[in-house]
Amino acid sequence: MGRPRASSPETIAEAACELFFEQGYDGTSIGDITRRAGVARASFFNYFRAKSDVLWSGFDARLAAAFSAMAAGAPVADALAGIGRDLAPDTLALAITNADAMGLGEELERQRAERLALLQREIARRLTDATGDALLAQIRAAAYGAGVLGAVWMWAERGASSASLEGLLQHALSLCERFGASGDSTAAALA
Repeated sequence: MGRPRASSPETIAEAACELFFEQGYDGTSIGDITRRAGVARASFFNYFRAKSDVLWSGFDARLAAAFSAMAAGAPVADALAGIGRDLAPDTLALAITNADAMGLGEELERQRAERLALLQREIARRLTDATGDALLAQIRAAAYGAGVLGAVWMWAERGASSASLEGLLQHALSLCERFGASGDSTAAALA
């Protein structure tokens, strides 16, 4: 028997991704993942709330840090830029580029929509507090959210190990900033 295998989120994620390739996302249970990783079911839940979190955990941690930075007063674009700093290819990038082979195209899009809604809600809250214009804040927040997720998808599709997420994200955020500037003048013209 010997000593039990040490668990880590990386070990569990690696096992999950192997199984997603072999059995497909829907055909893989949390029990399958824990058996492959050689860990107890409780170990899985120490790191992840659900099977989909295996794919999104790195991004979600960076998103939480961006929201904390915004809450502390950082400008929205600066806080969001932190998502791309020094991000190495991870399970999300692997999932994006291999969605069909892993059988998780629909799940990935559903999870992407959830993150977009979360981004829009949190950013709109910050922008509304700063400008007082709730509608403009919603519109700009939707642009920022789409920019962040669009940059992540483009980074993965271009080959995450050869492309720079930081550069793509900076470009997306600068486009959102330009949209915000024209959005402000458009809102003033409509008022």
